[in-house]
Amino acid sequence: MITGLGLATIWVLDQDSAKEFFTEKLGLELRNDMTLGEGGMRWVTVGAKGRPELDLTLMIPGPPSLDAESAEQLKALIAKGVLGAGAFTTDDCVAEHRALAAKGVEFLHEPQRRPYGIEAVFRDDSGNWYSLTQPFETLDESADWGDVCSG
Repeated sequence: MITGLGLATIWVLDQDSAKEFFTEKLGLELRNDMTLGEGGMRWVTVGAKGRPELDLTLMIPGPPSLDAESAEQLKALIAKGVLGAGAFTTDDCVAEHRALAAKGVEFLHEPQRRPYGIEAVFRDDSGNWYSLTQPFETLDESADWGDVCSG
């Protein structure tokens, strides 16, 4: 029986820069930063404080997960800024937007009312975009869907 999602991969272009972005700008905690085996891949994970049920692994596209051609194609898509990597939730989207913008986080959209909640959209330092959402308890079908993915 599946009980939840415990690990999600975020493809990044530079693990040191991504680690700094996710911990210092977004305020996530560093959970792991190690090399697996001698000469192995670097394993960097972060997660929301007090929420141990989900780790985000910050991975550079390449072996052993991807062959060289696929890794280069994925790196190009990341750098182009066309990949949405997920949605972070917050209790106050407007205040969190203000705090993150003050730390230099690049926002594609200011907080806006959507059917599912108040949402702002930002990019990480690799180019991936994310929703920052204060979810509603019930869907508000009168709210505009907007163009959440452009930027």
